[in-house]
Amino acid sequence: MPMAANAAPRPERDSSAHPERDSSAQHPGREASDAARPTPGRSLTPTPNPTSPAERQVPQRPAPPAPSEQSQSRQGEVSSAREVASENDMDAIRQEGLTGRQLRMARRVAQKHGLAPTSDFDAVRLLRAKGIDPFERSNMLELVVPSESNRQPGEPDGFENLPARTDQNRHQLPQTVPVGRGTLPSTDLSPADQRMREISQIQRDIGKRRRKKLGLLLVRLAFFVALPTFLAGWYFYQIATPMYATKADFLIIQNEGSGGAGPLGGLLPTQFATNSDAIATQGYLQSKDAMLRLDDDLGFKAHFTQDWIDPIQRLNTDPTNEEAYKTYRKNVKIGYDPTEGMIRLEVVAAEPEVSAEFARRLISYAEQRVNNLSQQKREDQMKDARQGFEKAETERRAAQEALVKLQVESSTLDPQAVIAAVRAQITNYETLLLEKELELAALLDNARPNRAKVDGVEGDIRRLNDQLEKLNQRMNDASEGENSLAQMAVNLQLAQADLASRDMMLQSALQQMEQSRVEASRQVRYLTVAVQPVASQEASYPRKFENTILAFLIFAGIYLMISLTASILREQVTS
Repeated sequence: MPMAANAAPRPERDSSAHPERDSSAQHPGREASDAARPTPGRSLTPTPNPTSPAERQVPQRPAPPAPSEQSQSRQGEVSSAREVASENDMDAIRQEGLTGRQLRMARRVAQKHGLAPTSDFDAVRLLRAKGIDPFERSNMLELVVPSESNRQPGEPDGFENLPARTDQNRHQLPQTVPVGRGTLPSTDLSPADQRMREISQIQRDIGKRRRKKLGLLLVRLAFFVALPTFLAGWYFYQIATPMYATKADFLIIQNEGSGGAGPLGGLLPTQFATNSDAIATQGYLQSKDAMLRLDDDLGFKAHFTQDWIDPIQRLNTDPTNEEAYKTYRKNVKIGYDPTEGMIRLEVVAAEPEVSAEFARRLISYAEQRVNNLSQQKREDQMKDARQGFEKAETERRAAQEALVKLQVESSTLDPQAVIAAVRAQITNYETLLLEKELELAALLDNARPNRAKVDGVEGDIRRLNDQLEKLNQRMNDASEGENSLAQMAVNLQLAQADLASRDMMLQSALQQMEQSRVEASRQVRYLTVAVQPVASQEASYPRKFENTILAFLIFAGIYLMISLTASILREQVTS
């Protein structure tokens, strides 16, 4: 398709005023071909681009030809193959999505090579037609070469050693240099080489500082971590005296009949029932008393003051109890497991037989302590029960003696029976008196009673009254005074009640004493050795490898903590 068909109509311009512009506008392709074709009299120096940046960014089409030219071009009504290929290439370049910066760079490269593109896309097309990549890095670097007009006198251009371009359309090849000229390399560098040189220098400085810091770090690690670890390992492997450990397990059990003691005795396991005794035994074996007793029996201090033991584990010639106790706590380890009720003993000594003997003697001390604890409990329980029984028995005896004394003083064994008998006599006499009074009343009811009978009945009534008065007087005498029968009866009742209560208390005390005796028999504790102490044939301590690794971890952790603290403080100070 001809370009005149797609171009928009433009206003008429005055061709007479600007003939050159009109001719170039009418024949853009010719101007491009003439500019691209080298002529003998034409300079290859690129001319500045007359277009503005806005015009370079927007692809431009050539102006439509004049009417006369249109009439001439329309004679064949067919565009040339060159024009069609040119339009196709331009459309393909537009579809590549090139940025404005790339298009401007392509125009500069085209001007550098002596081309005269009509647009940025045309510059890309012309460069590709000549086999030049407009976006190659070497082409971009050539654009920063200063021109001769802008270079100051005596200023190096940075490209003096490059071969001169003789032909803009030829690829550059190495050129021969005459022998008479100076062939030494220039000391001046291009900006790219200078930048690369500075970057290399910075990288070398960074690498040097890193190597220096790494070296200092290695020196610090060697001094603060490696050297102490080496010294610790040397001590464990070469100097430390081998120590032999003897282990033994024993437990404390109680009497088999203890399950029914108390409301919860059958529900509590055996280890909980003997928990306090086991803790007391453990505390005793770890006490200074046990250490002094072991020293008196087997010479604990003398064993650890021998000369062939290393200085760190050896005691002084005449150690104090505190120093010996520290060594005792370090070499005698006792643990108690409350879930199983097992006491585990480990004794460490410089000789295996001495270690086993120390363990046996400590177990015997524990057994004696357990027996003493159970015996003390039994004695305390029996003592209280026995004292209560003796007191109840004494009080009952006193009450019984008081009752017997009252019975002797009253000359009667039962004052209540005497009082009841007197009351019965009074009742009989009152009955007889009532009968006699009725009989007298019956005799007196006659008009002429028999005097002899009346006198006899009256005499009986008088005698009954006298007898009743005596009995009443006796009753009154028995009810009044401290020695009366009533008082004696009350005292006897109180004495009898006191005696009965003392009997009950004596019986209760007797039952309590019997129960205490049973409980005391159930409080018996037995120490049973589950694992007998056996002398070891190989040294158990020191654990050389484990202790060396532990020393390394400890020193490394200390160094890490110190370094982190120092870095934090340094950051706080410099911030």
